[in-house]
Amino acid sequence: MNLTTKKRLVAGGIMILFATIIFVYFHDKPLPVRDYSEIQDQGVLNIVTEYNSIGYYVSGDSIAGLQYKLCRYIEQRSGLKVHLSLENNLETSIQKLQQNVYDVIAMNIPVTTEIKKEVAFTVPITQNKQVLVQRLLNANDTTPLIRNQMDLAGKTLYVPKNSPNLLRLHNLSEEIAAPIYIKETTEYAQEQLLYMVAYQEIDYAVVDKEIAQKNIQSFPNIDIQTDISFTQLQAWAVRKDSPVLLDSLNVWLSGRSTVIGL
Repeated sequence: MNLTTKKRLVAGGIMILFATIIFVYFHDKPLPVRDYSEIQDQGVLNIVTEYNSIGYYVSGDSIAGLQYKLCRYIEQRSGLKVHLSLENNLETSIQKLQQNVYDVIAMNIPVTTEIKKEVAFTVPITQNKQVLVQRLLNANDTTPLIRNQMDLAGKTLYVPKNSPNLLRLHNLSEEIAAPIYIKETTEYAQEQLLYMVAYQEIDYAVVDKEIAQKNIQSFPNIDIQTDISFTQLQAWAVRKDSPVLLDSLNVWLSGRSTVIGL
């Protein structure tokens, strides 16, 4: 090996070592804290919500929905400009919350011990429960109508991908000591799954009762009388390292009765 080759090998080794150090430094470097003071400095509060007939939807040439109303209310109370994004996947929303892409997840998230490991919850926004969406019996459709949770054994239930309802369904399978087959869909949100049940594309889905009640009038063949869960508190979520933002949101949300219709 001549001197030139040795120099090239040494230089190459130094470059690889330098690149490795840079990668480790930036890869492991924690994100800067983004609490209320940092948000105030920027003047923008980044909120993500989901598109459905309860929280955020287009009605004619305007936008409506509970979450939309609350976000506009927070904008008025805080003096911050609210930048609103739409995302129907809770897991993705939580990931982007931790990456400082979003500051608040404005969705009806069940307040569970499992989700509490990842986020901090605001004061409750509402109470809700999960129900089984199924079709009423008729001469042309013999799919069993389920009234007892024990009869879910061996059935296939559809939920959106990474739905917060998954934990409840796994626990229910343990409770009845029988398998419940769960299909997660990446393409469809809760409302779309309800439509699919109505049009006999699937037989059973699990959705929030509020969403089911909002849509059932359009589908007389749909039944939502079988509960899957007990009534749960649902709230918004922020990062655990944003305590001042959390306190501020709790104050604002506690006064939300001043918002018309809430």
